[in-house]
Amino acid sequence: MNRLGDATSPYLLQHADNPVDWWPWGEEAFGEARKRGVPVLLSVGYSSCHWCHVMAHESFEDEATAGYLNEHFVAVKVDREERPDVDAVYMEAVQAATGQGGWPMTVFLTPEGEPFYFGTYFPPRPQHGMPAFMEVLQGVVAAWRDRRAEVGEVAARITRELGERTGAFAAAAGPVGPAELGAALGGLTRGYDAEHGGFGGAPKFPAAMTLEFLLRHHARTGDERALQMARDTCEAMARGGIYDQLAGGFARYSVDRTWTVPHFEKMLYDNALLTRVYAHLWRATGSDLARRVALETADFLIAELGTPEGGFASALDADSDDGTGRHVEGAYYVWTPPQLVAELGPADGEFAAGYFGVTQEGTFEEGSSVLQLPQGNGVVDADRVASVRERLLTARGRRPRPGRDDKVVAAWNGLAIAALAETGAYFDRPDLVQAAVDAADLLVRVHLDDRGRLLRTSRDGAAGRNAGVLEDYGDVAEGFLALASVTGEGVWLDVAGLLLDSVLHHFTAADGSFYDTADDAETLIRRPQDPTDNATPSGWTAAAGALLSYAAHTGSDQHREAAERALGVVGALADKAPRFIGWGLAVAEAALDGPREVAVVGATADPLTAELHRTALLGSAPGAVVAVGEEGSAEFPLLADRPTRAGLATAYVCRHFVCDAPTSDPRALSAQLRSQQWSGPRGS
Repeated sequence: MNRLGDATSPYLLQHADNPVDWWPWGEEAFGEARKRGVPVLLSVGYSSCHWCHVMAHESFEDEATAGYLNEHFVAVKVDREERPDVDAVYMEAVQAATGQGGWPMTVFLTPEGEPFYFGTYFPPRPQHGMPAFMEVLQGVVAAWRDRRAEVGEVAARITRELGERTGAFAAAAGPVGPAELGAALGGLTRGYDAEHGGFGGAPKFPAAMTLEFLLRHHARTGDERALQMARDTCEAMARGGIYDQLAGGFARYSVDRTWTVPHFEKMLYDNALLTRVYAHLWRATGSDLARRVALETADFLIAELGTPEGGFASALDADSDDGTGRHVEGAYYVWTPPQLVAELGPADGEFAAGYFGVTQEGTFEEGSSVLQLPQGNGVVDADRVASVRERLLTARGRRPRPGRDDKVVAAWNGLAIAALAETGAYFDRPDLVQAAVDAADLLVRVHLDDRGRLLRTSRDGAAGRNAGVLEDYGDVAEGFLALASVTGEGVWLDVAGLLLDSVLHHFTAADGSFYDTADDAETLIRRPQDPTDNATPSGWTAAAGALLSYAAHTGSDQHREAAERALGVVGALADKAPRFIGWGLAVAEAALDGPREVAVVGATADPLTAELHRTALLGSAPGAVVAVGEEGSAEFPLLADRPTRAGLATAYVCRHFVCDAPTSDPRALSAQLRSQQWSGPRGS
């Protein structure tokens, strides 16, 4: 066993018995390279990455390749989900040098950590214009031996150029107004796939953060184009193969523009973000489909990704044993017509094939099909569909299951907390709210150290050693703020404030921009900084959103001003790249609307208090915050000096702590929260 045997990352543990003498990332590995005078091979991947598994099997499990690696390199293996900072810095170098990126990421470094040669997946033999991995290794060894000075010059130049990019976004400034958000909508409209929903072509990703912006934009402006794009995209995804038609939950992306065939890995962050989007779509439209998908995906999170400690695992693999000993992508999920008949009998097997779009030719590989819900199914027997789904799910459960990456990532658990808290509140599912509370308890108990700082990951209830990055602070604070609004427990507001203090003190530059790592984090060849959203909200936009919500709860000018400064970059990118700043656009919608602050004051046991609280949570005003508590409670600043009226539970809708007329009528409260033009202050 190599040096990965003590790792907490399932991805690193998958490589612990490789013949490659892997080192974890750290000064010890680079010290070894300096001592031996050899370059470092940095290999970055993650547990559910299909091509990472392929390269591992082809090259890292091969004795001859491993022997050559061990002789000429110090090999370092990194889980990008544990060390997103390391991944970001070197991926930027890969993309700058090659014009593309991906995982596994393969980078050759000097013993000082400076990169000089780059790639992603390399096959064991030359193919499709790619050199064999052994050829790459031999070429690097020859260059290191014969042209060491030239290699050093290249590495120094690349490192210098990367360093010059730090602060590149600092100059972006200015408020984000209706014009910028309208321009973003125009850009999204131009890139919208009107036939199949979504944005762009293949591969097509479920743009959850962009969809949230569209829903918020519609709520603020009433623009039907925004709602139509969000609604049609959500329906297309829910009917497609990207959505698990038996157990709920979304795959990472679709390989085609029709949402038919997914890349089958299932990520916590996608499903948390999409649960929230579908719940918000239901809130805006009352769609039965949105309600079903939100609840099914929430149930998937708990059933498939829940951990015994109360948190949520990171991912399910795309690959699994197909029953013949082959490890095949999608094997757990796909069906053929004969398999349906074998499980359901001829009549129901034929019915299921038609209902789920399973054809003789197949929509995937080797005649198999991914289950879908094609348009035009017409009226069907709901009981029959439920019976078929249940029997197929039971049959699928007998297949070898995909592997699970069971490390708990703070940021993604924060996203899950927000989604489950809100979904549970909307649909009267206290079990979902409790699951959110349990995950929040785990983060406080295990991930929060004695300095009030976050640790990035844990596994089996034991914290990892890697420091939290900006997205951890922003997303966890977002989750805690949502939980505070749903539960009425002010402690979650307090802990969110503690995390946001760290953002202000350790991640914020003098000009108001954000770094992705703290000022006391490990020094890399450059300090990563990126405001653009990818599969999840960037740390920058996540922090901006949490700061804005916290300011709405507390009236803190410091937090409000920090959020507004951070949002300057959103205006700069809104019309140029709206798909890559989706969460920033959603936060900007909240800032432009207020966001509205709703205080519900009344006795805890009073049904009217509960009805007003639920009405407040169901209001679609962008980014609205909600506080509920007894009259005179000090649990939330929003409740201060807010009396009940005429002995009845009372709700106040405010902006910047200036309130509209208080009401004890849930219908009037709902109307206030729907209003796109604020009627102005009429009391306090």
